[in-house]
Amino acid sequence: VQLQASGGGLVQAGGTLKLSCAASGLTVSRYHVGWFRQAPGKDREFVALFSRYGTTYYADNVKGRFTVSRDTAKNTGYLHMNSLKPEDTAVYYCAARYSEYNDLRDDVQAYDTWGQGTLVTVSS
Repeated sequence: VQLQASGGGLVQAGGTLKLSCAASGLTVSRYHVGWFRQAPGKDREFVALFSRYGTTYYADNVKGRFTVSRDTAKNTGYLHMNSLKPEDTAVYYCAARYSEYNDLRDDVQAYDTWGQGTLVTVSS
């Protein structure tokens, strides 16, 4: 079971990036796929979630700017980031957890499968 996050890079404030989370060994349509980020010296924090049932959930500080989506044919999740700010600079991780329920968990401990992270740097 593996998640491969990609798409990070350097972007100016106000710009956009699209992160991808390619899954192997699990079917994204049967898992809740979450996105988290960790800035230097800070704890890993929740960003967004696309549940197995298609429900989306966002942290307050990205709501209205970030969008999560899923392509079941490609078995890949996405995080679309618009209006990026310098404070969005972090390593971004995707993670998956299995649950038959539509329980929208935003805590790191709930997720047992993690990708390797991709760095997003937003310059001012």
